[in-house]
Amino acid sequence: MENSKLFTGLQHIGVPTSDVDKTISFYETFGFEVEWSKGTAPEDKVAFLKCGSFVIETYYSEAPALANGAIDHMAMDVSDIDAAYEYAASKGYPSLEGKITFLPFFANGVKFFTIQGPNMEKLEFNQKL
Repeated sequence: MENSKLFTGLQHIGVPTSDVDKTISFYETFGFEVEWSKGTAPEDKVAFLKCGSFVIETYYSEAPALANGAIDHMAMDVSDIDAAYEYAASKGYPSLEGKITFLPFFANGVKFFTIQGPNMEKLEFNQKL
């Protein structure tokens, strides 16, 4: 499969926070709306905020960096998570999780894996099911 068909664009940017509700309120002032969320206790909260095609995943972290460069990860949409996993492995980029992982997010869940980039950034490959 051609890379242009496998890697289809930005899925979201991951921003850890010690206060998910405060983060949601901040981004709502710029037109973001909650696309999906889960959790009621502060330590279980995660929310996906969307403004146009820009999506931010914010989630609870006990000790977020709170410094410039504190974005945790960038996630790319992929059309075939298995093919993306095989491709990354063939290039010598091992998955930080050691496998494709499922999370029960959105209507049908998502499958993802993450690799480390050359600047220690995390790049997540994500397929909504």
